Amino acid sequence: MAKLYFRYGAMSSSKTANAIMVKYNYGEQGQRAILVKPRTDTRDGLHIMKSRSGVMDECTLFDELDMQAVKRRDYDCIIVDEAQFLSKKEVELLTDIVDDYNVPVICYGLRADFRGELFEGSKWLLAWADSIEEVKTICWCGRKAICNARLDGKGGITKQGEQVVLGADDKYVSLCRRHWKQGDPGPNLRNKK
Repeated sequence: MAKLYFRYGAMSSSKTANAIMVKYNYGEQGQRAILVKPRTDTRDGLHIMKSRSGVMDECTLFDELDMQAVKRRDYDCIIVDEAQFLSKKEVELLTDIVDDYNVPVICYGLRADFRGELFEGSKWLLAWADSIEEVKTICWCGRKAICNARLDGKGGITKQGEQVVLGADDKYVSLCRRHWKQGDPGPNLRNKK
């Protein structure tokens, strides 16, 4: 029985690297997995999925996913990165792929934005996924990081602005809830004022 998986984590928790490795592992077993991402994620090019560690692979944009290939069961697994950017309708399509075509779907993404609010895709994955798993990372203090903080460029963080601003370590840092509430990005970033 196929399942819809949501594997969420804060920034820098190796979600993309995990997604690419899952595809690799399917291939090692002679099975075909496809990497997919929303069109919103343009940081590394439209059809490239790249982790901060340098691991990369080709991918398909979500709106280019060939549903006829899905129906024919050309894929043994669909792996979606940056799933927080999906719409409710797109998450619903993933549930159809799992339920109607018995193809497992593994989604990776952020749970909440820099303001602590759920992304639309994450909200519906949390509601509808068969399996929800956390990909862990740590705050600068050593505690588990669960919050994504947007850097303000002045040695602190901001909780105002557009929900989606693409970036990586240049714009975001993962923090424990305590340091996120305090607005403290840690000594290495505080000293860059």
